Amino acid sequence: MLEKPELEDRVIINGLQKAYGLQAEQVTFLPLGADVATAVYRVVDEGGRVYFLKLRKGNFDEISVTLPQCLKDQGLRAIIAPLDAQDGKGWASLDEFTTILYPFIEAKDGYKLALSDRQWLDFGSALKRIHSVHLPPGLSRLIPFETYSPLGREMVKRFQAQVEEINFKDPVAAKLAAFMKAKRDEIDQVVRRAEELAVGLQTGSPAFVLCHADLHPGNLLIAEDSALYIVDWDAPLLAPKERDLALVGGCNTWNDDQRVALFYQGYGPVEVNRAAMAYYRYERVLQDIAAFCEQLLLTDIGGEDREQSYCYFASNFLPGQEIELARQADAELGV
Repeated sequence: MLEKPELEDRVIINGLQKAYGLQAEQVTFLPLGADVATAVYRVVDEGGRVYFLKLRKGNFDEISVTLPQCLKDQGLRAIIAPLDAQDGKGWASLDEFTTILYPFIEAKDGYKLALSDRQWLDFGSALKRIHSVHLPPGLSRLIPFETYSPLGREMVKRFQAQVEEINFKDPVAAKLAAFMKAKRDEIDQVVRRAEELAVGLQTGSPAFVLCHADLHPGNLLIAEDSALYIVDWDAPLLAPKERDLALVGGCNTWNDDQRVALFYQGYGPVEVNRAAMAYYRYERVLQDIAAFCEQLLLTDIGGEDREQSYCYFASNFLPGQEIELARQADAELGV
């Protein structure tokens, strides 16, 4: 969220005291992230200790808190676990928001800071540990399984029809509608190939592992001491490992053969399903299209976030960006 929500700082300070027993002296809004449902703050308490506060509006799944805590308890150093509230839970409520409090780590994300060779090795090693973890049965039952759902594809088809039928008054929505009309053939091709690949994958029986399922450079933090952290466990999935691996080399920021080779050196020997890699790269594009269409075509709220979201949407279609990289993975299938 790029614009501060309509929530007074004193309300946040009082909420932290009540839920966490934290005497906050200062809360500072941080205009970070593409998620318009999440606002983040830097919090300083009376003793000078610093915290990272996430305010989540709307649906909240407890697994986004309990899973990182479990992974941290199993010794995964690349995980930042939330702090417990006074009731023992890793979250609390504040008006229409869910609050999640973390220790503050001075870091930059993977969009703002390029990984060193050592960090690419560490990244591969960390993801391999995540993919190899054994979860308690009670926790694993709460994590969804991959079903190759057509939901995202169907949403994109509906939005494609919508932009043909409606004249949008909001300027950002109108600009998005015009862009989608111009890119109709490309979008249709992405939908069609994702559907074809999904059918093929459903007939197989790939091994499922714990996947982060939203592993992009913005969710990889590089701390000042060079440590890496994989953050934002809002939508974990039990799925083929390619669900995460597809973004390594599948987005422009991480599209470098030498760096990708270092990542796999850290990850260790692995046989990659090329069809799954292509499918997940196409699906990533469709998820972005659907999410940004929901935000920009179905509402007129968001202020500064709206123009940023449009830019994110359009960037998928640029040379060397996500659609082209998905096609490259598809071409490797030789069909």
